[in-house]
Amino acid sequence: MKVLLIGGGGREHALAWKLAQSPRLTHLWCAPGNAGMAAERLGGSGKAVECVPLSAEDLPGLLDFARHQGADLTVVGPDNPLGMGIVDLFQKAGLRIWGPNRQAAQFEASKAFSQAFMDRHGIPTARSGVFTAMGEASRFASSLGGRCAVKADGLALGKGVLICRDMAQADDAIDQMLNQGAFGEAGRQIVIQELLEGIEVSLHALCDGRTARLFPTSQDHKRALDDDRGPNTGGMGTYSPAPFLNQAELIAVSRRIIDPWLAGCAADGIDFRGMLYPGIMLTREGPKVLEFNARFGDPETQVYLPRLKSDLLDLLEASAEGRLTDTPLEWSSRACVCVVLASGGYPGKYARGAAIHGLDEADGLPDVKVFHAGTAIAGGKVVTSGGRVLGVTAWADDLQGARDRAYAAVERIRFEGMQYRRDIAARGLRV
Repeated sequence: MKVLLIGGGGREHALAWKLAQSPRLTHLWCAPGNAGMAAERLGGSGKAVECVPLSAEDLPGLLDFARHQGADLTVVGPDNPLGMGIVDLFQKAGLRIWGPNRQAAQFEASKAFSQAFMDRHGIPTARSGVFTAMGEASRFASSLGGRCAVKADGLALGKGVLICRDMAQADDAIDQMLNQGAFGEAGRQIVIQELLEGIEVSLHALCDGRTARLFPTSQDHKRALDDDRGPNTGGMGTYSPAPFLNQAELIAVSRRIIDPWLAGCAADGIDFRGMLYPGIMLTREGPKVLEFNARFGDPETQVYLPRLKSDLLDLLEASAEGRLTDTPLEWSSRACVCVVLASGGYPGKYARGAAIHGLDEADGLPDVKVFHAGTAIAGGKVVTSGGRVLGVTAWADDLQGARDRAYAAVERIRFEGMQYRRDIAARGLRV
């Protein structure tokens, strides 16, 4: 089976690595891919994964490539092409593709759409409002005492959320988005949510239009600095499982959130085939949805896929074809930790082109995989080419062991300006 994988970040490297293990896979193209993906080999044949110089947002180019190369399935990693309607485009051309269509992708592409859906279908979430004017937005934030999350309505690479503790911060956040255009078109409309207190966990549910298969728990670390300080990022590390929900509690969360979500999709005529990724806050009043995403999380994918025992290609194909119920979904009991190594200055301005040293040494450690995100080849060397550069991932029988292995691998790697958090999974070990 020939597969085209769209994207070039850490999530997509993890997807490529896992897809390559399928004995059914005969060819894998990655568009645009990265230095790590280009080094992968198919487990069955040893054939190299091919990276092609096509942007993830070049929808006509991707369609033309898939058609002429005879791709049997296209797998979409990032959110932008989903929001742009790549699934609709491919399906109209008679090509098989995995991911939600444009209507279903609105769960991530528009926070206002998502909030209205949750309110309409009784899914527990924060009190919120949608605004395009400074005055109305400020008055609503004031009704919350200034303790709120100000969110760009559209896609902003996971960074379009500003957490506010008082009115001065709230007004500044609203002004940044609505008046200063800090997030461009994504922030022309904003959603303001009451600030939920509790423990945040990430859930993932693979969907086929009728059913949803829930993944184990994980916990992301969004802030740039230790102890959850600094600005929001796309994610500085994660681990799985997160010890804040046992299996019975996870099932209860599914019944409270995923079941009414499925019923709501059926009622609204939304055919969601892909990955639903809700961020959940475990509050004193019970679990509440912070927001929905419509694709694999990054870096959550990097800790889920090393734990996945089932064939990922089988699962994605079953999701696209509406037959998930009978497809095996098995997990290892081992724990997994991913530490993101970022360029200096991220999530603000950062330099590119720094040579990365120690990759082979780190990747050679047992039960360790270094997933590439912002990397490229220049002068025969692997260099930095993005804000989040690498996801150093390790697994072991318990969380402490996985964390120790991940940080031991981190110590082997160096590049100019390298920054990372030193407290990934620390909260999970305190439980």
